Amino acid sequence: MRKNSLGRLTITDVVMFAVGLGLAGVIVAGSAATLSSGKYTLAQWQDLFIFGLAQGSIYALIALGYTLVYGVLRMINFAHSEVFMSGPYTAYFFARYMFNIGFLQAYPVAGLLIVSAISMLTSMAIALTVERIAYRPLRKAPRLVPLITAIGASFFLQYTFRGLYGSGIDRYPELAILKGSISVLGVRVLVTQALVIVAAAVFMGLLYAFVMLSKTGKAMRAVSEDKETAQLMGIDVDRIITTTFALGGALAGAAGVLYALIFGQVQFYMGFVPGIKAFTAAVLGGIGNVPGAMVGGLFLGVFESVGPSLFLDGLGIPAPNQLKDAIAFTMLVFVLIFRPSGILGERLATKKA
Repeated sequence: MRKNSLGRLTITDVVMFAVGLGLAGVIVAGSAATLSSGKYTLAQWQDLFIFGLAQGSIYALIALGYTLVYGVLRMINFAHSEVFMSGPYTAYFFARYMFNIGFLQAYPVAGLLIVSAISMLTSMAIALTVERIAYRPLRKAPRLVPLITAIGASFFLQYTFRGLYGSGIDRYPELAILKGSISVLGVRVLVTQALVIVAAAVFMGLLYAFVMLSKTGKAMRAVSEDKETAQLMGIDVDRIITTTFALGGALAGAAGVLYALIFGQVQFYMGFVPGIKAFTAAVLGGIGNVPGAMVGGLFLGVFESVGPSLFLDGLGIPAPNQLKDAIAFTMLVFVLIFRPSGILGERLATKKA
């Protein structure tokens, strides 16, 4: 048995194992050096973890849009990053108007709900439009065709919104109710971070309950397994696919508002990096797996926030936080090499596996 396993090893396997072992050694050595130096206090590590959790919550919400569409259509919707951008950027103008007339300061909760609703509806409308115009006519085309179309749709939306809203950076209005911090089990958490984490958890819980318990959710799972058989059983496949895009768009719109609350600004290019990170999170968790997208997003956010300081600071590397993207994507590469199905595994029908 062992001889057979050794016989299947290739030079690539040996090299990747050696590189992985070397990186693991660097991580362990760097972490030990950082922790032994005492440069960071417990409160600072807690702040990094909470920020990573908030950022990961946003990644998870965006990643759900990728994983839902992939689960049903087996395609990567690269235009989803612009769906994420379109909602909060459109809602910004309503937020600024409500701020200028004093409504947002007088009724902050109602104002935030209105802004969130506008963002979710806008992103949902963009997602449905892209599905109807760009993807539906190509549903039976080879997989490469919709993939290229998705990239084209992404650039089209990006520069359409640049033409409509301009190329500058616009700042979201600041609310007094979201300033300051609160204590959770003795840990200091910024109000905006607490809002993002709680709101994302609510949205993820509602989506999971919808997919697992509702009649439409069961139909979505059936279409994901086998569209032809589901159609023979009386399921309206087109309606289910439309619902899938609508759900993904709404979650992206909600994530966009939460992103704007954390970082305080919007622009036409704001969807690119979070979109790539969310796709990474979906792959890490297991593309097509709803709980996997949630876990992958949270894991990536915390890893990005804590990892650079923990792994690299003790090695004397200046400004290690600037390397957070390199660390995140390096981790993705090794996950794809050693566990291609992701952390929780990709959900596949038997005939597709």
